[in-house]
Amino acid sequence: MTTSVNDTVASVTARIASRSASTRAAYLSRVRAAAEQGPARGRLACANLAHGFAAADPDDKRELQVVGPAAKPNVAIVTSYNDMLSAHAPYADYPPVLKKAVLRAGGIAQVAGGVPAMCDGITQGRDGMQLSLFSRDVIAMSAAIALSHDMFDSALMLGVCDKIVPGLLIGSLSFGHLPTVFVPAGPMASGLPNGEKARVRQLYAEGKVGREELLAAEAASYHSVGTCTFYGTANSNQLLMEVLGLHLPGASFTPPTGELREALTRAAAARVTELAGTDAGIGEIVDERAIVNACVALLASGGSTNHTLHLVAIARAAGIQLTWDDLAELSAVVPLLARVYPNGQADVNHFHAAGGIAYLIRTLLAAGLLHEDVRTIVGPGLSRYTQEPRLSATGLGSTPDAPGIEWVEGPTEPGDLDVLRPATEPFSADGGLRVLHGPLGTSVIKTSAVKPENQVVTAPAMVFDDQAHFLEAFADGRFDHDLVAVIRYQGPAANGMPELHKLTPALGVLQDRGHRVAIVTDGRMSGASGKVPAAIHVTPEAALGGPLARVRDGDVITVDAVAGTLTIDVDPVAFDAREATGRAPIGEEWAGTGRELFAAFRASVGSADTGASVFAPITPSFEERPVVHV
Repeated sequence: MTTSVNDTVASVTARIASRSASTRAAYLSRVRAAAEQGPARGRLACANLAHGFAAADPDDKRELQVVGPAAKPNVAIVTSYNDMLSAHAPYADYPPVLKKAVLRAGGIAQVAGGVPAMCDGITQGRDGMQLSLFSRDVIAMSAAIALSHDMFDSALMLGVCDKIVPGLLIGSLSFGHLPTVFVPAGPMASGLPNGEKARVRQLYAEGKVGREELLAAEAASYHSVGTCTFYGTANSNQLLMEVLGLHLPGASFTPPTGELREALTRAAAARVTELAGTDAGIGEIVDERAIVNACVALLASGGSTNHTLHLVAIARAAGIQLTWDDLAELSAVVPLLARVYPNGQADVNHFHAAGGIAYLIRTLLAAGLLHEDVRTIVGPGLSRYTQEPRLSATGLGSTPDAPGIEWVEGPTEPGDLDVLRPATEPFSADGGLRVLHGPLGTSVIKTSAVKPENQVVTAPAMVFDDQAHFLEAFADGRFDHDLVAVIRYQGPAANGMPELHKLTPALGVLQDRGHRVAIVTDGRMSGASGKVPAAIHVTPEAALGGPLARVRDGDVITVDAVAGTLTIDVDPVAFDAREATGRAPIGEEWAGTGRELFAAFRASVGSADTGASVFAPITPSFEERPVVHV
């Protein structure tokens, strides 16, 4: 495909590359120096190497002792398997399949380690949710520990959900010289329609149905192995890994059971074995153009706003400095091409059937909105990802007993225009992600599911330091009026930046009653903010002296997604002179459910706009950091 790249996409990419010149150069220098050292295990002393193969099967043990030109490549498997989470339960059977496929391809494979995998859906509204964002960096460190044994020549990463894939990717980039393939597991079959699930949740919030009816609806939605089928962070992860060129084409949304999924898994193992010892390290693939492609695909598909954190952190792990303003500038020219819940009624299975990622990439390439000239695990050029996998007796990963994979051109037209559109006929002319600036700080807002008449809200503030207090006020009937709900002390330094999904049904009820409502928070809400305008990830956060700490009940706030502003109708001098009220939990108030173990994370975590990562430059804890006025 030879379409020239859109001027804005090109200029944003050039600006990112210029801004990142020194950090990217330093990163690549480190990666290339590691690659020049040759096969890893050949550098180990005998005792070290013996420890590394002590538990191997006799045949593998013999091969692992061979070093030098005749050595077979050793592939690391890093898994996020557990059998509690539906998305990760399929990984129970992957290591034996992968090992056999690597062996057939001429290599050896070892399970190098496991990483934790927690579920925001389970911890929602619970204390455990305060560890969720921090788990991303724990996963990155866990992946790095798995690879640190220096036994490996390439790697397979097994992960699907919210913080797991970004964490695995950040950890992989710390070993950027290793060719690395991400291995998905696929979404569960469609269950209760998303619109019906949302309806029951809202009825429960209003007290019109009980817990039994709500649990029945939830169980009908989340009912089997595989990723939850709404388009939240987990499925956004899968789409982004494919657009980054780190999945095999078409692997993301293939169902978790069946011959095609197993063939894709074997093919991933065969491909990573082929890549071992080449210059196709993951640090070379994830460059500035690839990061911009990921941003564009996120915007065009209406993906999770959690990636305004994750993409920034992932980019930094590769020496690339991505900003929210880069995302906002791209959003202005990237059309919204998909309607998948919560931005529509379809789920990811419907999206996949309508043409899915292959068609999305095709139409974005044709519109000049993606860089085609990138590297991927299947070779040069993103146009390879307009193809779809088919079973083949002679394809990649085939065995005498089972077919492998070959790729054929995917659809040239979408199968359902209510779900997926060409770039020439979008649902919306922009990607629906805006950055808001103003005296209350900087935040992001996702407008793709917000009706135009609700994108500007001016109303008096009601201030809460905990979402539970907001829900109590709602249950007490205190909200029979327009309001901007300010939920503060929810940022990364305050309490780990938990997601605040439980606000959405209550605020949806108020909006449906005809009230003007919006949310302003330094916490997270992901894509599930849905139809209610939500200024999220406000930075600087209240716990670090940000302006939200000085907002009072009754202050008139305007959330303006059209103009890109977040303002308060209070004299600036008077507002600046106010004392902060409320506070983040301190000491034993932030303990239990393991939270006390993460005190060091709270003290060192970076701001939301820099990725909310403990790998960002270390700054003092919120008790010691200076008050920041905007």
